[in-house]
Amino acid sequence: MHLQDKVAIVTGAGKGIGTEIALRLSQEGARVVLNYAHSASGAQSAAKKMLASGRLATTYQADVSDPAQVQAMVDHTIQAFGRVDVLVNNAAVFVATYPLKDFDKITVAEWDEVMAVNLRGTFLCCRAVVPHMRQQKFGRIINISSSVFWRGIPGFLHYATSKAGVIGLTRSLAHELGKDGITVNSVAPGYTQSEGVIHVQNEGLGQDPNEIAAAQAIARPQVPADVAGAIVFLASEDSAFITGQTIVVDGGLALN
Repeated sequence: MHLQDKVAIVTGAGKGIGTEIALRLSQEGARVVLNYAHSASGAQSAAKKMLASGRLATTYQADVSDPAQVQAMVDHTIQAFGRVDVLVNNAAVFVATYPLKDFDKITVAEWDEVMAVNLRGTFLCCRAVVPHMRQQKFGRIINISSSVFWRGIPGFLHYATSKAGVIGLTRSLAHELGKDGITVNSVAPGYTQSEGVIHVQNEGLGQDPNEIAAAQAIARPQVPADVAGAIVFLASEDSAFITGQTIVVDGGLALN
């Protein structure tokens, strides 16, 4: 297994892409802390699956935009498993929270919440794990961006801007941490059929997944499991000389 005995924190692991990432890291041998803010049942269900398979896992509720809660989550990880090797910054506010709208209809409160979770949360989680990674001279930080950054879809201004910021953070932090044996990369999924996206579609909002699939080089709807392989690669020794990069996992959608 690629990640035998490594310890990983996955934020936003209570549903969708985060749950699939956590499950896949566990399958590869990692001990996993599944963070959630609201989706306790999803995180707990995934952790039970891991434990039933003989793998170690724990859940932890924390708002990643809150510095004290983030630090407590990392402290919990160290107490539970003694170290932290992999951080996957997946937690995000998306269209399930705020529907698509013209940029001048976005309120300051909406803008601030999206930035607080998607960008500040990424920064805070990185800041909290890096001292431990520096001490052990090893770490893998993987930030989840979005291919919407390349496509510039109307109605997503706050989300797209936050995810562009994640890429900037990734590239800058990679320079700072390379000397410490820590790599920092990002993964940019496409229009993934997660619970939040499906809910929005069922409400008659969002984009038609079949139309999106038709525009991709790989012409089928993207599902959360499609993202997990790239995460495992970036968390493993196979990517030891790769840092500051963004892997777009969208079936070729951003090629158009």
